[in-house]
Amino acid sequence: MYISQQKRRENIAEYILYLWQLEDLLRALQFSPEAIYNTLVEPNSGCNEQQKQQLFMWYMSLVGLLKEEGKEEKGHLNHTLHLIGDVENLHLQLLQLPLGEHYRTLWQPLKEELSRLRIVLARDGVSDMELCFRALYATMLYRIKGDDSKAGAIEDVVTLISPVIATLADIYGKVERGEVDLFGGK
Repeated sequence: MYISQQKRRENIAEYILYLWQLEDLLRALQFSPEAIYNTLVEPNSGCNEQQKQQLFMWYMSLVGLLKEEGKEEKGHLNHTLHLIGDVENLHLQLLQLPLGEHYRTLWQPLKEELSRLRIVLARDGVSDMELCFRALYATMLYRIKGDDSKAGAIEDVVTLISPVIATLADIYGKVERGEVDLFGGK
């Protein structure tokens, strides 16, 4: 909860990927309250008992959402998919607005690789940004599993995705904080 709050404030892309990782971790722990507490809560030595209880309740609320949304085995919470939709909307605006000139130069080489990436990840029907997030997450999982052959299959595209997502996350945060006005040029 505390890490996610910080990531949410600082970088929307890291926040989304962090929540996806937590979803998989909660599944790996089989949604067991005891396993969640022992694995995710108890090791937080910097937290007092009240903070640990809040953290535990937050993890359990994620468990509840996963079950409520029927995503016990796979899939991502609607919350993160809506945030990706927000990032997609920003992406589409930056493709049109003067503020997006630099962004468009980053986007163009990636755009040319998206059809191949859709085939590799078998992800027809998802937005460009969701596809990018799925590629980043898949690469992270491949690396964790030590599956270099699969990671290598999309590594070249990930090198194009990373600066695009980083730029979007930066602009997204600035827009949220009121530091940038997409239409006024602030």
